Amino acid sequence: MSFVRAVQLRVPAAAAKPGPAIGQALGPLGINMAQFCKDFNEKSGEIYETNTPLRVELRAMSDRSYTFSIRSPPTAWLVKRAAGIDKGPNKPNMSEQPFGYITPEMVHEIALIKQGDDNTWHLPLEGIARQVVGTARSIGIKVAEEEDLPE
Repeated sequence: MSFVRAVQLRVPAAAAKPGPAIGQALGPLGINMAQFCKDFNEKSGEIYETNTPLRVELRAMSDRSYTFSIRSPPTAWLVKRAAGIDKGPNKPNMSEQPFGYITPEMVHEIALIKQGDDNTWHLPLEGIARQVVGTARSIGIKVAEEEDLPE
């Protein structure tokens, strides 16, 4: 049993189904899609609410076995959810009027979630928080204290 390849996927939590999106990634590796979906749904359903988009790194072995790790949702999804909006502006960094607002406390919470990933655990929380603020700015969301929010 030797390592063949790592595959990056984006799959909704507890709602993965065998289909073209997963099939195109797993089919050439000979991995059973139905079994992966069952394993993923079971593991992700314990941690996240259904249909939360999750990043998954799947490592395929030569004997058609696999291991996978689940990472946190994308930063933009977490920021939009905290701001209470479904979609950002059509053009990034172009709006004078913000699409929404989040507080520094929300930025801190999102940074803590992102720091839990296995590829960012070593980064300082302040650096991750700056990345969250940058993502928020690029999708038209302003970081403001609660007393500074418009009515």
